[in-house]
Amino acid sequence: MSPAADLARAALRADLLFIADLIEPGARVLDIGCGDGALLHYLSSERGVDGRGIEISQTGVNACVSHGLSVIQGNADTDLNDYPDGAFDYVVLSRTLQATRNPREVLAQLVRIGRKAIVTFPNFGYWRVRWNLIALGRMPTTRLLADPWYSTENIHLCTIRDFMQLCDDLGLRTERQAILNHTGHNIKFRSTSRFANFFGEQALFMLSQR
Repeated sequence: MSPAADLARAALRADLLFIADLIEPGARVLDIGCGDGALLHYLSSERGVDGRGIEISQTGVNACVSHGLSVIQGNADTDLNDYPDGAFDYVVLSRTLQATRNPREVLAQLVRIGRKAIVTFPNFGYWRVRWNLIALGRMPTTRLLADPWYSTENIHLCTIRDFMQLCDDLGLRTERQAILNHTGHNIKFRSTSRFANFFGEQALFMLSQR
């Protein structure tokens, strides 16, 4: 690996790097809620993917376009219907599902337009969340859920078990899974373990249709 590639990997958020390593070189990728385009930029420059992005904020779109990325302003709740079936090899939704108005429909759309969907989300079953509710009787804040209840964009929080149940309801296959800490590093629990829902601050699933 070249020094430039090493620097690019070091600059990428740990959970995004985990996602990047799941994606085959040269694949067609759609990153929904791509933010400033850090993942797309890495995938395009280091993995040779054909990358596209959707971002709701104009600031994020401007940042992406300034780096030469193909990103449009759009909303996961309303704009995924415009994509044909199987348009991408991978569709990525990182730390965004909990901010959508209809997570079930969004998840169904991901596996329709992508051969595989990679989803990450904060786990509301994490022990610090439970402790805040029990000990303080207040809606919790954590490093991943930092905003107070009245101003947060996170409107549909779930636990790992909740998400797994939704995948079962939709008939989805779990290709890969990882339980992560707040920095995005794998803490080596399987999603089916009772400890995963307690100690995992976020989770990653790679899904496909059965």
